[in-house]
Amino acid sequence: MLILYSLNLDWLKFLPIILPIILSIAFLTLYERKVLSSMQRRRGPNVVGIFGIIQAFADGVKLILKETIIPSSSNYILFLLSPIIIFTLSLFGWALIPFFKGIVIVDIELGVIVLLAISSLSVYGVIISGWSSNSKYALFGALRSSAQMISYEVSIGLLIMPVIFLAGSTNLSCIVFAQKNLYNCFPFFLSFILFFICILAETNRLPFDLPEAESELVSGYNVEYAALTFALFFLAEYSYIILMSTLLVILFLGGWLPPIKILNFIPGYIWFFLKIIFIIFSFIWVRATLPRYRYDQLMWLGWKVMLPLSLGVLFLNLSLILYFL
Repeated sequence: MLILYSLNLDWLKFLPIILPIILSIAFLTLYERKVLSSMQRRRGPNVVGIFGIIQAFADGVKLILKETIIPSSSNYILFLLSPIIIFTLSLFGWALIPFFKGIVIVDIELGVIVLLAISSLSVYGVIISGWSSNSKYALFGALRSSAQMISYEVSIGLLIMPVIFLAGSTNLSCIVFAQKNLYNCFPFFLSFILFFICILAETNRLPFDLPEAESELVSGYNVEYAALTFALFFLAEYSYIILMSTLLVILFLGGWLPPIKILNFIPGYIWFFLKIIFIIFSFIWVRATLPRYRYDQLMWLGWKVMLPLSLGVLFLNLSLILYFL
């Protein structure tokens, strides 16, 4: 919690972005269902409102109006506290995101490091939820999630180091400005691909959604949750998807900068939005295409494939930086 305290958030500036984020999450669920239905040759939501646009709000109202059930053998305080922890942490990361030149709530030098630290703290909420539920399925899901996050966090840290060295700063805005001539995804293409794979595992998305595998764990660490408490887990998961997609865009796709200077007449926030939409579409595309890994395959991939590859790509990129600079 010292990390969050050190941010010195101006809450009056931070609160106005919470509502747009929650609305974005609501529409992301609709966007995902529409894209999946198109890929699987079915209609998707199309009844509630025009093109099913109100379906996301209907789902939210349904969860809010349902009864919150607390297992009699659970730890009541921790059981209710864990979804609040996860949802709150998922919102804190947005305070560090530069949406445009000078438009950032907390612009600190260690932006990348603090953002990754905040995202790592969410695993505490997952572990607490699994343990406090007093359910074997929930506990197994929580332990899976913690092991998965640790294995891929190491690779993420290695993959962003060349980006930091090239920019000469860990400030997110400086990293964006360093890409004014060339996006980092071109010289660091392997890092870009591996980083995308890592954030799939980081956000528990297919084919790495082992903590929530319904065929094995019913629903994983949130199996005992219902109504509003489940909604907080749901909102946090999709908030992290948007946040990690935004981080990928900032680190490798130039943030709000256009791909070529001749397109400067298009506002930067439009470029930023389109790039994030493309990465989220890639999340959904992967979900519709690939089957789920077994858990032993996931751990093998994380420690014996991704970690050595990340180290190799790190040394390769650093060698190129030193050679050309």
